[in-house]
Amino acid sequence: MLNFTFFFNNILLGIGLAMDAFSVSLANGLNEPKMKKSKITGVAGLFAVFQGIMPLIGWICVHTIVQYFSWFEKLIPWIALILLCYIGGKMLYDSIKNKEEEEAELKSVGLTALLVQGVATSIDALSVGFTIADYSFALALLAVLIIAIVTFFICFAGILIGKKFGTKLAGKAGILGGVILIFIGLEIFITSWF
Repeated sequence: MLNFTFFFNNILLGIGLAMDAFSVSLANGLNEPKMKKSKITGVAGLFAVFQGIMPLIGWICVHTIVQYFSWFEKLIPWIALILLCYIGGKMLYDSIKNKEEEEAELKSVGLTALLVQGVATSIDALSVGFTIADYSFALALLAVLIIAIVTFFICFAGILIGKKFGTKLAGKAGILGGVILIFIGLEIFITSWF
């Protein structure tokens, strides 16, 4: 089962799953245009870990507590919506509040916000456990490793792109980042119903 199709499918799966994390990474880069390379690596790594762990948790659920997971699956869009709207709303509020001050400085994205973003952008990846349910545990581990690596590079690029535009949009970056996060939350919620 370890062939070109396996790698190709999991790379595509990684790209698809990483799009929400990419958008949030872009928002983080906009919000913190002076983010250091070490933090960029850490943030991209955090999103990669969440995007890798969630499908593995889904795989474990399929093989153990599938009857409970089907109930939880209905909550996933609501959880993502609430978490992303909360973080986005807070970013918007802070940016508008800071805009009123004479010298508004963009705040760095803290660990708590990053953890919430990581959960919010990867919680829908739990359902990927169903698509890899026929894999052995070793193949499931390899699949989530591929997903995590793809996510890392996509998020790293997202932060760099956000930083580039964040420097040029300094005052409006936090507002734009907040709007992006709220939009992602709404997009996850709406697409889960259609």
